[in-house]
Amino acid sequence: MTLLTTPTPGRRAPRRLGFSQRLGRWDVKLSPYLYISPFFVLFAVTGLFPLAYTAYVSVHDWSLLGGQGDFVGLQNFSDVLAQPTFWKSLGNTVSIFVLSSIPQVLIAITIAALLDQNLRAATFWRMGVLIPYVVAPVAVSMIFGRLFADQYGLINSLLGTIGLDPVAWHGDRLASHLAIATMVNYRWTGYNALIFLAAMQAVPRELYEAAVIDGAGRVRQFFSVTVPQIRATIIFVVITSTIGGLQIFDEVRMFDVYGLGGPDQNWMTTVVFLYDLAWGDQHSLGRASAVAWLLFLLIILIGLINFAITRRISTNTTKTTKTKKKNGGRA
Repeated sequence: MTLLTTPTPGRRAPRRLGFSQRLGRWDVKLSPYLYISPFFVLFAVTGLFPLAYTAYVSVHDWSLLGGQGDFVGLQNFSDVLAQPTFWKSLGNTVSIFVLSSIPQVLIAITIAALLDQNLRAATFWRMGVLIPYVVAPVAVSMIFGRLFADQYGLINSLLGTIGLDPVAWHGDRLASHLAIATMVNYRWTGYNALIFLAAMQAVPRELYEAAVIDGAGRVRQFFSVTVPQIRATIIFVVITSTIGGLQIFDEVRMFDVYGLGGPDQNWMTTVVFLYDLAWGDQHSLGRASAVAWLLFLLIILIGLINFAITRRISTNTTKTTKTKKKNGGRA
């Protein structure tokens, strides 16, 4: 028996949506994902795929000339960790990073504090500090390689005019690290100074006015107002400088004619060691991929530390703000 349903009087029957209305709903729901999809597609092609493929190569006996070989598991990693040259290159990388990043951050934040003042032609000075960053790394390395030449370098000539002995920039390990760190500082100090300057300009001017009323000078304002307000930016610059320090290649490659960190590997960095494994006498892409993954894991570790520190700082800032509100604005 078939039951016929009749529409209830006073009630309108549900109307079917047309195709244009459905298309409009799909547009509202899907368009945000379509707008951001190019980044993720590009990141998958240029980032995730090379990373996954490098992991695949690192567990195979893969040579430059013979191609893919047998599956060896973690043998490439153990072979790399057993090589003294790897640990020496890692020590060189850390040494160059310390000699470059610490002075770089201190000089950059000082330059940013000076640029944050009321200067004439402020735009000119702010753009001027970025000029070294525009110069090609190869050109910078070639110029500084001549400046730090052992026999005819300008630096040794200047040292001779004041009665000091010439420095073996390519013979002494610490001296070579200092020379390469100088190249890195020349290129990146102005770039980091502009990052600090952008953070300083976001600091509320009322805080400086209150500090002036309390009798604080320029130096006290810098340490009591500026530095706490840009603390997250300082952490960001330190972490990015650390990651960049782990990837130093151009300056080391162009520091001498051979580009392999000197005869005793006194300034060979980990990336140069990776390059030598892949394109040098060993022709081992498997071991080179293992080195790349060890660097990647080290960068991930630094990123996690950065996340933990940033979260800790933001949590403490929130708690301090809530405490001030409860106390009626008093610290």
